[in-house]
Amino acid sequence: MKKVLNLFDFKQQVNYKTEVLAGLTVAMTMIPESLSFAILAGFPPLMGLYASFIMGLVTAIFGGRPGMISGGAGATVIVLIALMKSHGLDYVLAAVALAGVIQIVIGVFKLGKFIRLVPHPVMFGFVNGLAIIIFMSQLNQFKTAVNGEMVWLTGTSLYIMAGLVALTIGIVVLLPKLTKAVPSSLVAIIVVFILVYFLGIDTKTVEDIASVSGGFPPFHIPEIDLSWKTLETIAPYSMIMAAVGLTEGLLTLNLVDEITQTKGSGNRECVAQGSANVLNGFFFGMGGCPMIAQTLVNLSAGSRARLSGIVAAFTILIIVLFGAPVIEQVPMAALVGVMIMVAIGTFEWASLKIFNKVPKKDIFLVIIVALITVLLHNLALAVLVGVILSALFFAWESAKRIRARKHIDENGVKHYEIYGPLFFASTTNFAEKFDVKNDPEEIIIDFKDSRVADMSAIEALNNVTQRYSKVGKKVHLRHLSNDCRRLLKNADALIEVNILEDPTYKVATDKA
Repeated sequence: MKKVLNLFDFKQQVNYKTEVLAGLTVAMTMIPESLSFAILAGFPPLMGLYASFIMGLVTAIFGGRPGMISGGAGATVIVLIALMKSHGLDYVLAAVALAGVIQIVIGVFKLGKFIRLVPHPVMFGFVNGLAIIIFMSQLNQFKTAVNGEMVWLTGTSLYIMAGLVALTIGIVVLLPKLTKAVPSSLVAIIVVFILVYFLGIDTKTVEDIASVSGGFPPFHIPEIDLSWKTLETIAPYSMIMAAVGLTEGLLTLNLVDEITQTKGSGNRECVAQGSANVLNGFFFGMGGCPMIAQTLVNLSAGSRARLSGIVAAFTILIIVLFGAPVIEQVPMAALVGVMIMVAIGTFEWASLKIFNKVPKKDIFLVIIVALITVLLHNLALAVLVGVILSALFFAWESAKRIRARKHIDENGVKHYEIYGPLFFASTTNFAEKFDVKNDPEEIIIDFKDSRVADMSAIEALNNVTQRYSKVGKKVHLRHLSNDCRRLLKNADALIEVNILEDPTYKVATDKA
């Protein structure tokens, strides 16, 4: 059953059966995660489900690409915990709405393209760290509350939980070898649910986390003082939340692009995510962003269109309104098994195979980004550190490429032919190429195969010409690029030896 679906300028070939089943599976995996993070942050549990409904629906329709799933994600919620403790729920809702505005502005001004600056090793580290977080978070379901403390399950309870998780994983792994007509994750959840329900097996269910029964998301204007002080309070949280959400969202978009061999729109995703967060701030949602685990569940179920995200969002709303008594009986073991398989699928196992084939700096980047992701649960910081380190490594390697070929012509003029980029990191190596004391009275520095890139390079040129000028020797600068000449003209305060272009020989000489 395939038809073409046109949703707001995106034409997609849709298999309705696959999309609906994928959406149902995604909803089942999203509910416990959203509830868990809402409780962790001290929010009312339903805020997590409201966020998943609002984020999921808005981004499924208006987002940057089909197949991506958004909801009440832990990455953004963690940012708001401190604000919740210090100022309360209304300030949190205001911060979520402001974060949405920031994200919309970033999308409108087309700044989402800067995700291209994230190198592949950083992507590997980010994805691997996220896979470890997803796996580790499932281990919490093997704990239970005793006298107000969380302790590990033991005895029969542990064996039942482990057995049901193993059954779920077995179904997810083996069913696709028999048939791919239905998502194996959804079948696993249904089978384990039926087994537990009809055999009366005593095990942990969704109800043990929180109630999922409620009404339609209520409209609520945050009750805060409209003052500069309030803005100073919430703005830092909003900016961090916006950055974390967009970072995770755009990285997820890139990942889906690679998996599906298609291309999404980062700027469109920024606007959609921001719009959803603004709505969250006024409809009691805790905010969120694209969720890589649920996105991978969606893709593995065969979804490639927007319909599955819409189905997932409305499924969550219907469950909140009518289906809570049934969903609350779903065993947590089934959801844990599905998420463990998602973690295994998320991990870039190929990154382990290339450890002895790539530069050590790339291996270091993968490890450091993964460690920051796992230890600090701060995805934005992990990616930022990775990008900065990658840029520093690149600058260091580029700095070593500066070379100078030297020869003296028949007129006794010494030529320095420069190769490689001249910029802030290579200026020291550049300065060491010249033998001011022993050079003849006239030299030519030729930049035909080089590039003067920044003000540090201009200052390096200034220092070299000064050294020659002090001993009464003349310097010619040849084959400077047009943009370099503009830099020189804008740096008159730095350049003591005035440099002009020779129109005949394309040589810049000292002005007499």
